[in-house]
Amino acid sequence: QVQLVESGGGLVQAGGSLRLSCAASRIIFSGNIMGWYRQAPGYQRELVAAITSGGMTNYADSVKGRFTISRDNAKNTVYLQMNSLKLEDTAVYYCKAGPRHWGQGTQVTVSS
Repeated sequence: QVQLVESGGGLVQAGGSLRLSCAASRIIFSGNIMGWYRQAPGYQRELVAAITSGGMTNYADSVKGRFTISRDNAKNTVYLQMNSLKLEDTAVYYCKAGPRHWGQGTQVTVSS
């Protein structure tokens, strides 16, 4: 069964931190690039960060130095540690496995 389940979203004040988790089915996690995307109201979905099975990472310029993506291959889980959150980080965050498998999304709201 193909499954991606995100958790960890919520409401946080600007400057605060959140950690998102995405638990995936092994069949779509193992060997695949895992990514976090986000979509704010009125905007297109954008890549936030991605990580290969070997641990190579890529970040959007807007989050470099603040967000960290990691994965636990034994747990089939990918994480997004978000620090120094800004109002403009408010969005629905989606986990993606490989080229086509998406999670249901988790809301992150940053307040002033």
